[in-house]
This record gives sequence, C-alpha cells and structure tokens, in this order.
Amino acid sequence: MNKPVIAFFPEASFGSALNCVGIAQQLQREGGTPVFICHPGFNGVFAEYGFKEYQLPTAHTAEPQTEETWQAFVTTHLAHFNLSPQEQLKTYVAPTWEAIVDTAIQVETELGALIKRIKPDAIVLDNVIMFPAIANANVPWIRVVSCAETEIPDANVPPYLSGMATDNIDRGKFEAAYLEATADAHQRYNNFRQSCGLASLPSGQFLEASPDLNLLLAPSSIRHERVKPLPQDIYVFLDGCVREEAQFDPPTLPMNDGPLVYMSFGSLGAIDTDLISRMIDTFAIIPARFFVNVGGFLESYQTVPDNVFLGSWFPQPSIVAKSDLFIHHGGNNSFCEALYYGVPSLIMPYCWDGHDNALRAEQTGTGLSLARDNWSPKMLQETVIKLLRDTEMRKRMATISKDMTKSNGQLVAALSILAKLKVSGAM
Repeated sequence: MNKPVIAFFPEASFGSALNCVGIAQQLQREGGTPVFICHPGFNGVFAEYGFKEYQLPTAHTAEPQTEETWQAFVTTHLAHFNLSPQEQLKTYVAPTWEAIVDTAIQVETELGALIKRIKPDAIVLDNVIMFPAIANANVPWIRVVSCAETEIPDANVPPYLSGMATDNIDRGKFEAAYLEATADAHQRYNNFRQSCGLASLPSGQFLEASPDLNLLLAPSSIRHERVKPLPQDIYVFLDGCVREEAQFDPPTLPMNDGPLVYMSFGSLGAIDTDLISRMIDTFAIIPARFFVNVGGFLESYQTVPDNVFLGSWFPQPSIVAKSDLFIHHGGNNSFCEALYYGVPSLIMPYCWDGHDNALRAEQTGTGLSLARDNWSPKMLQETVIKLLRDTEMRKRMATISKDMTKSNGQLVAALSILAKLKVSGAM
C-alpha cells in the first residue's frame, strides 16, 4: 500500500508553521508522507525537519507575501498595538484582513497548479482564511485552528480578538464593531469566493469549518465550556501538540544562577526593539537569568546586562521546558507550549488572539498579563518575581503538564487525519 501524501499549508507565520511540524512528525511515524507548501520566505524551514517542500510561486504582477512583507506591515502598525482591542479593529484588524484577502487572491492560480502537481491525498490548512484552490481540490481537507479557541464562536466563548470575558456587557458592541470594521474585506473576499465557485460566508467569517476534520489547539485546562458543544465526529481538541526540537543547553552567563526566564514575542513582535530594550534594562535588577529572542535585530542592542543572553533564534520547546517563566505575546502556540511544559506565562499582548489568551491565563491561574505600554520597571520586576515565587501556580502547572503530555496531542491529530483518509478511501 502506498503511503498517503498529506500536504500541509500553514500561514506565513512561524507559530502556525511549527505547530504543523509537530503533527507532521507524528504522521510520518504513523506511515504517512507529510509535505509542506511554503509561502515565499519560508524556504528551508520545513526541510530542516526533514520534510519535502514545495515553494508557492506568486503571480508576477503580485508582491510576494513573505515574512519580510509582514514585518514591514507590522512596523507600520507598532503604535496601534498600544490601543485597546476595540480601538485596534479599525486601525489594525481591518487592514490585516485586507492583507490576508490579498494573499488568498494572489496565490490562487499558482496554489491550484501546485496542488495538481503534488496530488495529495489530503490537505491540512492552518490558516484563518479559506483558499478556494483547497476547497476545490477534491480531496479531504483538514482545518487546524492554531489560534485561540475564540476563533470558533459560541454564546459562552468571548468574541474573537476582544480580550473580553464571556459575560462582558459590551460584548455586543464589540461584535458589531468587528463586523463593521471587516465588512469591506469580507465583501471583497466573498466576491472572490463566488468567482471560484464557492458559496459566500456569513458576515465576519473568512473560513468555514471543514466537513472532514477540524483540529483545535485548545487544551482542556483553558478550554471554555460551550453552550453548543462542537460535533465530536469532525471536531477534535488537542491537549498539547508540540514538535520535537533540538536540545537547548543554556550557555554560561557571568551571572549563572537563579531561575531561568525565557522571553519571545515571536518573529513579528521582535520588531519592537524599543519595548524589548526597556525590558532588558529592567531584567538587570532581577535575580534571574534571562534568555531573550530578538529575531533578526541583534545589532539593535549594544549593552546587555550580565544576566541576559540575546539570541536571534532558540529551539523554543526545548528552552521552554527548562524555564521557570515564559514571557510572551500571547500567541496560541507559545501559550500552549508553556502549558505543555508546566511553565507560568507572563503575557504582554499586542494584537490578535494575544488579548484573548492574556485574559484566559489570568482566569485559569496559569499566568499573569501586563499591558505592553503601561508598565514601570518596578511593576515588571514585581510581576516577574511574583510569578517565580508562586508555588501554588507551579503545582497547578505541573498537573496540567502531566495531563497534556499523557494525552499526546500529536498522536491524536495524526490518527484522526489518517482515520478520515480511510473513510474517504484515500488509504
């Protein structure tokens, strides 16, 4: 029997890309052949893990949507990250959806041609928007929700991107404002869908549920109890889905004792060098070792305290596993890795589902949050020390870690995908 070919198509962000790597690693062990469709700028990312890559060309008339493109986009919006989630709807969320729709339109022809070339038995889409070429590929497609669970609405789940509690009295206002802010991008996207033979989606929705399988990266420890439970035959929650990564051995620092704190705001958050510089200055007065991911901006930091080590990249699962605290932006991949390894989070959100996860960490006793623009050195120092000394939180995190490790989300995901292929007759 031929091994089924499963094509992964993550969005152009390292969170989604590396989350898919964990599932692909397990699929390979279970007898599948995972391959990756790469956005420009992600060449070599998946090959480094041993997977075959197919580069997605873009139309000659279109500007490729690479990681550099998104970095430039984020740079123009840095000031907007100091605004509230509702204020960000017009200033950041709406332009982001316009850019995402642009990407889907630009790659449609080339993506369709590439899928015909690969001839996959199934496609795994980890994105926030449907690419019609995938829906029209005539093979099962699997949706991965690697953002916060709030992406799938329910009366008992807070509005997506709101950072609100479920019972917030302004919930309706936020939802109405979200629909208004995204209306133009949504109409343009629906017109595009119709031109590709797909039905329109309801207002505010850019990606439908897969009729085959939907995988949600929402561990039980932070999951919401839904008023309307999702059908278990096509919705599978993953209690942890962490890739295998190279081992990290912390280098020796002049100050080489005390707890280990890892900080990463993701590849895009690293652009905010002013914020990170302020934080590094504060770290100098905290009795701990700090390992800070600054992405491609190492040259921006001239003076580094003895208890701080800067890197352009870290094998994140490996270093989180050794950490006593993880400071991050609330990206769902980072939050779930912290939970998986039993590490408290200090979340400083700047956009998207980071707001949702910041509140959820507080609600579930798995971390604390700080506004990225409204803290003093004393406030940051006290918050870090409080988290490092919170023994009750650490016990709770250890239990969560044990449960998530035991559940083996990568295996659950891989077996669920292969089971759907058997039902479809693809294997």
